Amino acid sequence: MHAHLGAKEILPVIIAGDLTKSQEEAHLSVLRENRETIGWTMAVIKGISPTIIQHRIHLTQGAKPSRDPQCKLNPIMKEAIRKEQSKCFDNRIIYPISNNSWVSPVQVVLKKSGIV
Repeated sequence: MHAHLGAKEILPVIIAGDLTKSQEEAHLSVLRENRETIGWTMAVIKGISPTIIQHRIHLTQGAKPSRDPQCKLNPIMKEAIRKEQSKCFDNRIIYPISNNSWVSPVQVVLKKSGIV
């Protein structure tokens, strides 16, 4: 379910659709009280040190790496990915690594709302 934490339909959030009305209101209440802790833009996220939080993928012992072939993208999608990558690089959310057998190409996914 989609909801907004701010007035005039700003600060969108997605919450579980199977909550009761009271659970939904309690959940939204907690989110509204703590909305300044959510990174709404890249500029807000900028500067979070990887020593504080870092995403890691823990692999099963003996798992074999696989590499998917690069899919062809239309020029508009390619430019959208390039812009998003640039934002993430600038804000140190992602960083380049040397050639790694676990790295796969970017997959573009169209969300229900229509954004990529």
